[in-house]
Amino acid sequence: MFLSLNAAAEPVGQFEHHTDIGPVKHAGGLEYAPDSQQYVISGSGANMWSDQDELHYAWNQMEGDFIVRARVAFIGEGADPHRKVGWHVREDLEPDSANVHATVHGDGLTSLQFRSAKGAQTEEYRLKVQGPEVIQLERRGDTFIMSAAKVGEPFQVTQVSHLDFSDEVYVGLALSAHDADEIESAQISNVRIIRPAAVDFVPYQDYIGSNLEVMDMETGNRRILHRSPVSLQAPNWTRDGRYLIYNSEGLLYKYDLETGQISELNTGFADQNNNDHVLSWSGKEIAISHHAESEDGRSTIYTLPLTGSDQPRQITQKGVGHSYLHGYSPDDKTLVFTGHRKDKYDIYTVDIATGKETQLTDTATLDDGPEYSPDGQHIYFNSNRTGTMQLWRMNADGSNQEQLTFDRYNDWFPHVSPDGKSLVFLSYHDDVDSADHPFYRHVYLRQMPIEGGEPTIIAYVYGGQGTINVPSWSPDGKRIGFISNTWLPGDQ
Repeated sequence: MFLSLNAAAEPVGQFEHHTDIGPVKHAGGLEYAPDSQQYVISGSGANMWSDQDELHYAWNQMEGDFIVRARVAFIGEGADPHRKVGWHVREDLEPDSANVHATVHGDGLTSLQFRSAKGAQTEEYRLKVQGPEVIQLERRGDTFIMSAAKVGEPFQVTQVSHLDFSDEVYVGLALSAHDADEIESAQISNVRIIRPAAVDFVPYQDYIGSNLEVMDMETGNRRILHRSPVSLQAPNWTRDGRYLIYNSEGLLYKYDLETGQISELNTGFADQNNNDHVLSWSGKEIAISHHAESEDGRSTIYTLPLTGSDQPRQITQKGVGHSYLHGYSPDDKTLVFTGHRKDKYDIYTVDIATGKETQLTDTATLDDGPEYSPDGQHIYFNSNRTGTMQLWRMNADGSNQEQLTFDRYNDWFPHVSPDGKSLVFLSYHDDVDSADHPFYRHVYLRQMPIEGGEPTIIAYVYGGQGTINVPSWSPDGKRIGFISNTWLPGDQ
């Protein structure tokens, strides 16, 4: 059920205010459904064009750089094919304000509109995408970048760079009916209002805040479960479906999906855990990667009961090198990990009972992110042995290594669905070094059939390192958990 609030009376969802702009004949509105975190925006107005605007506007005042993104869909047939909805940036709330608008029209036309000065005529740059559902607008200094896509497809991008706007502007969603006598509406979902990392941030030293998210795999609707001003990373689902386990500042935490309560998972002396933690298939154990002081800070693999322990058991041998965990074998007898051995990183397994290691890959480049299929027959991993980072598959004994993806993206961390039919993975753009998986970038979450094929984009995310490093499907395969990022009050 939607909660309807009077215009500009109090915050609605993530928006501080909403109001009509210009002499509209009919008042617009904004409704919010807390359970789905979706909005319905409605508005009248003759147009958003020329030197005057008439629209309904849901907004926040923001300083500096930002990224705003949402999935949008008009409701009903509409009276005019040029009704418009999208992200809107204004210098003020007067009808003739300088502005930038990332808009999709009722007939599917898509454009970046801008009025460069107060009272000036509106101009536009059109994108070659018809009827996109995902609209993003980013500010980088004086440059405004519009990205738009049909769900499942890559963004199409255009930008305007000659606008001299104030540092503080109004930022939000806008809808205009393009017919003064009509009221139109649109459903808005997956709203993300992002304050990105500073340009000069130092990786692994400077961090920004985190959203713990879940996404419905059938509808694509995303919900933020928890927000923190510190770095949260790599949520994975417990086998009973009750908790998400993630790491933050060296410790592990359990998020109760029913109550929203958060509790620390006792890992004893292991207080420098990274984002490589995996649950056993039985659901009774968890394996972790801890930067052990006794190992000169090298990442070392331990196991412990899911109920917690003061004394986790060390699995990898002393002095062997960094070991970054990624998966349990389905019989819970073996762990598969990325190991730094012989001055390079390859994929290894280790017998939990004996600590005996077996090398599965041997390349001069980076192999990483290994994970068993549910039947235990294959291991899926990522490798940049052919140039860009791509997904690969091999038999569980390391034989028959074959490449699965072949595009321009850098693909990391393949996670096999519980039914063994598909993979979800993280994709960086080609401006990132193939051996790197940095924080705080525009990334895609993509899905593809287990045997390979054309991947489709299932989520557009600001994140990267820590977003989806570990297996994160719900046990029933209906949802995935992941981390997205934004600066939040309280960030250091």
